[in-house]
Amino acid sequence: MEKMKALLVEEKNGKPVMVSGEMQKPEPSENELLVKIEATALNRADLLQKSGKYPPPNGAPEILGLEMAGRVEECGVGATRYSTGDRVFGLLPGGGYAEYCVIPESMAMPVPESFSYEEAAAIPEVFLTAYQALIWLGNLSDEQSVLIHAGASGVGTAAIQLAVQLREARVCTTSGSKRKQKLCASLGAEININYKEQSFAEAIEAGLGKERINLVVDFIGRPYWEQNIRVLATDGILVYLAMMGGATIEKMSLVPILRKRLAIKGSTLRNRPRSYKSKLTQAFAHDCLHLFEKGKLKSVVDSVFSWEEAEEAHQRMEQNKNAGKIVLSADR
Repeated sequence: MEKMKALLVEEKNGKPVMVSGEMQKPEPSENELLVKIEATALNRADLLQKSGKYPPPNGAPEILGLEMAGRVEECGVGATRYSTGDRVFGLLPGGGYAEYCVIPESMAMPVPESFSYEEAAAIPEVFLTAYQALIWLGNLSDEQSVLIHAGASGVGTAAIQLAVQLREARVCTTSGSKRKQKLCASLGAEININYKEQSFAEAIEAGLGKERINLVVDFIGRPYWEQNIRVLATDGILVYLAMMGGATIEKMSLVPILRKRLAIKGSTLRNRPRSYKSKLTQAFAHDCLHLFEKGKLKSVVDSVFSWEEAEEAHQRMEQNKNAGKIVLSADR
């Protein structure tokens, strides 16, 4: 069995840390590609899996890493869309923190010509998650208003750009520093609120009026529930992608949900079936890849670390210091 380099989780002094190691090199099955990974990017799911709180779905690699960019090393039987040497990037169920991975050719996308591997690796998880939340779940229409919480996060920066470029939406964001507010504004968000300094509901009402938000994309949960419901317009949609601030709401009224005909949805992407993720990838590629080529969409890279610096990269994310994506590069 041929081996490959990989980043593994090891307990040191009672704490899980990333260390270099070896795993079995995967082999492409029918309609799959074997890809030599040049860069991968961090997601909060990595931190949860590392700490034992988010086990990989059945059949997924135990190696961390939900996205990658690299070059095709080998094409499996029936895989005809790409050739050896082609630059590709895409979403993974796991396995991105390794020298090689396999990916269905239907989930691989060509790296935009002007993009580095590091820039491409910062796209799949956040942009596909944001596209799913805005377009497939949120039904965002032209020139509607959307509130994106954690606007300077990876998904947040992707969602701002997609809302503006695909729907010419009016975008409001929340974040926790002036630096992050400026980043959100530079991507096209009109109203950027520091949640540490003011009520986002009051700020939105002052800027847009009452009950004017058509879609809320939320990662925070409990602390924002009342204000989210307050700012939503009639027939508004609230999409939950995470609940970092807590999941239990002790007192809540269902009246506004009924009165305003609200829809509340929740979604994860990793445990979706391959067929769903393939369709999502193809829809995103059709709608968005040309916008990356034209420079209208961009990956927002906070920082790039070498694979040997993976633990340091994890600490940066854990401390919430990043604005945009943290990338691990095989070349550094």
